[in-house]
Amino acid sequence: MAAELYDDDTLLTRDMAAAALTEAGYPVKSKTLATKATRGGGPPYRLFGVRPLYRWGDALAWAQERLSTPRRSTSEKDAEAVTTSYAVTQQRSNAAHSIVE
Repeated sequence: MAAELYDDDTLLTRDMAAAALTEAGYPVKSKTLATKATRGGGPPYRLFGVRPLYRWGDALAWAQERLSTPRRSTSEKDAEAVTTSYAVTQQRSNAAHSIVE
């Protein structure tokens, strides 16, 4: 079944979710979803017995959240990384100062 035919509330097995996401333009493997279910960072799922089931709307939202902002060149990635790194450093510094005070 084509990914665009799924309703947001449709429940998919891990293999079906990976195939539908890939078909929708978000290449992901079933094994990646399994790893993320163990380590965290993947789409939410529910168990039906021992089988994980993914709600299509949640899986699609998870994939869309992983997209970067639009870029015009590869150098924009470097600038974004520096900005993010600086912001994280500032947050940690501020947190350390608030603990000391």
